[in-house]
Amino acid sequence: MEKKALFPQVGRIIHGGDYNPEQWLDRPDILEEDIRLMKKAGINEATLGVFSWSMLEPREGEFDFTWLKEIVDKLYENGIYTIMATPSGARPAWLDEKYPEARRVNKNGVRELHGIRHNHCMTSPKYRELVRIMDEKLGEMFGNHPGVIMWHISNEFGGECYCDKCVQKFRDYLRQKFDGDIEKLNHAWWNTFWSHNFNNFDQINPPFSHGEFSSMGLSLEWRRFTTINTADFCRAEIETLKKYNPDKPATTNFMTMYDGLDYRVMEKDLDVISWDSYPRYHNDYEKLSDTFYFNAFCHAQMRSMKRDKPFMLMESVPSLVNWHDVNKLKKPGVHKLTCLQAVAMGSDTVQYFQWRKGRGSFEQYHGAVIDHLGSDDTRVFREVADVGETLLKLKDVCGTTLKNRAAIIYDWDTRWAFYEVRAFAHDTIRYDDTCISFYKTMAKLGIECDIVASDSDLSQYEFVIAPQMYMLRNKTSANLKNYVKNGGVLLATYMCGYVDEDQLCYLGGFPGDGLKDVFGVTIEEIDAYYPSERNTVKTDDGEVYTVRDYAEILRDCKARVLATYGGDFYEGSPAITENACGSGHAIYLAARIDETSQEKLIKHCLGLTKTLASECERALPEEVGYFVRCGENNTFEFFLNYSEETKNIGNIGTDMLTGEEISALKPYQVAVVKH
Repeated sequence: MEKKALFPQVGRIIHGGDYNPEQWLDRPDILEEDIRLMKKAGINEATLGVFSWSMLEPREGEFDFTWLKEIVDKLYENGIYTIMATPSGARPAWLDEKYPEARRVNKNGVRELHGIRHNHCMTSPKYRELVRIMDEKLGEMFGNHPGVIMWHISNEFGGECYCDKCVQKFRDYLRQKFDGDIEKLNHAWWNTFWSHNFNNFDQINPPFSHGEFSSMGLSLEWRRFTTINTADFCRAEIETLKKYNPDKPATTNFMTMYDGLDYRVMEKDLDVISWDSYPRYHNDYEKLSDTFYFNAFCHAQMRSMKRDKPFMLMESVPSLVNWHDVNKLKKPGVHKLTCLQAVAMGSDTVQYFQWRKGRGSFEQYHGAVIDHLGSDDTRVFREVADVGETLLKLKDVCGTTLKNRAAIIYDWDTRWAFYEVRAFAHDTIRYDDTCISFYKTMAKLGIECDIVASDSDLSQYEFVIAPQMYMLRNKTSANLKNYVKNGGVLLATYMCGYVDEDQLCYLGGFPGDGLKDVFGVTIEEIDAYYPSERNTVKTDDGEVYTVRDYAEILRDCKARVLATYGGDFYEGSPAITENACGSGHAIYLAARIDETSQEKLIKHCLGLTKTLASECERALPEEVGYFVRCGENNTFEFFLNYSEETKNIGNIGTDMLTGEEISALKPYQVAVVKH
């Protein structure tokens, strides 16, 4: 077993998920049957307590942990470990009745009534106190329980509160950030526009729906504050639990490209990154392989936050969800493929929401391993059991990681800035889609990318792509300059370096903060296209690329011109350039081109690297995913067929899953080769 395994006491990949026995305490026969079925399905973990507050503390100060302790003990006796969640994601009615400050105030300034979940005030001292008391009880009882292997903090953090306490805390945050100087804030937010200058910090409110929502600086700082406040709440829970066992790891489950929180801030307090994956498989607007590439991007984003250890697939579903516009079943074989994609990309767990469907309420039709039918002879149960057997064969993969040499820069700040900007063509900015498009292009070439922040350490990468890097945070420019000067190959696209971290435009031409020297170009204008408009880019070797949506007009070009525009009033002007900088290269793409053209440009960039050009010559067919997990003594190559067609991949060796020599993948098949 590799020394970096997340859960060495388990000895294999975690296979389990959310279990809600408190819904079935009046049915001991079902609880007994659950143990039998879990073992039959190869389940070795259950996540308990996620929304159990009203059962653990039915009235203030009256605690009942008996039922929870009995279930944890029974699971452990049967070889099933527990990840214990704190129940702070949903409050009991008595708490909201007695302490209304725990309920959020919405964007309209109205305090919400009791209901739903994930709607507590992160600032409320009373709510924090009650959460601390609950966490103390959990820590005392389960901190050293051998069957409890991890703390799961709350659940899917998100949302904002506009109550008086949060408003005051926001003002204090701004006061600290701007050194108590209101004029410094006024300048950063350009408040002389529309006469929006403040005289003091107490005049500032968050962006209420009936207040100030035209200030991009205000909106951006409110998002940053919300992340910091949420991280502080999460940290407080972790610190309470760690008092009882500092070695027991803690996590909280992130969500697919959630836009409400900057996960790069929150991950600093977590021992392990975990997330919840619910793609819309078999939809009518994209190929199945495109759905898998999207999911792969999200896996890569989560994995890259802690590159030196595996991550966790905390939630997924073996069948269907209940909250998509169309709740489509996974076709036979797709569930196993999704599970093994997570493992191939660095997860040491495959977990589900949920183990057993509830009889009523909001998620009664959300998919589960055990349906309302209650039987083990369903298609879904058989597929889950098959996954359990397969994961057992992959136990040696535990603790291994991916050592990628290419990365894509993705910043929440830039994403948020695009939400607020009044420019370009708002419907076609599509920052997320652009980043995913570059990831998919690289994946099709057989090169897996990490998804990193603009201030991340880039030294391990030979090639870095910076799509639409509109905002340059404080360390961004220096980081990229050093990367290129030290031999890195950097590809940046249109909309690069327009604003600083306060969203103030750089003067003297874009990209700002010295990046003009790195790329050897200056952006003078950007042309936004209507959906029907097209242009072309002609390369110096005769290729013609199609341009849509955006085209920047460059000037003062000191770089080598790789391609020029084929039409419009800027015909013949530079569209793609390459600049030698130090011992590296900086390539600038001034227009949005189609994915086929994007692939050709990337191949040119890879040709400037030390080793990646040879990797992209690996002749893998379209729609075949390829990943390598590396350990101290072994490497594991994963080949995944994302399509409904057989794919010939050449003789790659002996498949760990079948024990047979393999040269072709059947539809949805995965092969793993150990070296």
